[in-house]
Amino acid sequence: MSVRELVVLGTASQVPTRHRNHNGYLLRWDGEGILFDPGEGTQRQMLRAGVAAYDINRICVTHFHGDHSLGLAGVIQRINLDRVPHPVAAHYPASGQRFFDRLRYATAYRETVALSQEPVSGDGAVLARTAAYTLEARRLSHPVESYGYRLIEPDGRRMLPEKLAAHGIKGPDVGRLQREGEVNGVTLHEVSEARPGQRFAFVMDTRLCDGVHALADGCDLLVIESTFLDEDEQLASDHGHLTAGQAARVARDAGVRHLVLTHFSQRYSDADDFERQARAAGYEGELTVAKDLWRVPVPKRT
Repeated sequence: MSVRELVVLGTASQVPTRHRNHNGYLLRWDGEGILFDPGEGTQRQMLRAGVAAYDINRICVTHFHGDHSLGLAGVIQRINLDRVPHPVAAHYPASGQRFFDRLRYATAYRETVALSQEPVSGDGAVLARTAAYTLEARRLSHPVESYGYRLIEPDGRRMLPEKLAAHGIKGPDVGRLQREGEVNGVTLHEVSEARPGQRFAFVMDTRLCDGVHALADGCDLLVIESTFLDEDEQLASDHGHLTAGQAARVARDAGVRHLVLTHFSQRYSDADDFERQARAAGYEGELTVAKDLWRVPVPKRT
């Protein structure tokens, strides 16, 4: 069964709290799973969320601060311990190769899985092309090299039943028409309409920059950090972060359908403040202030 959803494993920023683990997010995209920014404790959060090691096909690390990467050691070892039956690809900033190597080989274990290291070394790099999606990276603005990730589904066609019926196309001929583009002189374009592919973006530690806007553009689901509230905007800028209002304005201007705010500073006790500021910034789409272990479905195609 096709499933597209975000499984939230952790939502804290630099310091975890009693209720928020360090970062960790699994995107289920049909038959694949992409794990983003596994912070410390991710392996245990996976257990609590019902996520298995064999659910992971790719690991994407935005940057090598501990709250976004210290869980790599445990996750990689678990992938090998469970003998995941498929290759796993790891994407991360090329400048952090030494950190990835240290985490991958932090302790002794037996390697049983083909883990390919595919570092990101340029803005706008295309990291993967599959039948289901293209995975891209964009450079962000943070004290250390950081990238956000964007997943784009290829555009397709939506079949129109009334036009199929009018042309007498039914049964196996529908599938044949989709594969071959023409059946009995009837073309695919005559009985279908364009269906834009879905878009997902993952934006972590960054100031406002061109990369943020490029990643968010036209997204069905945008997962974005909002470490600070708006009254601490200068503090956010100084440390390379966003506020709730800034994140919401990005989503508003980009036409995002569902905005997920996350990566919250321990200094704030009331999560409702993030929602209030996001709405005050003019974002009117679906909004989630993330909590650990929540599941957020990718909006259905329009």
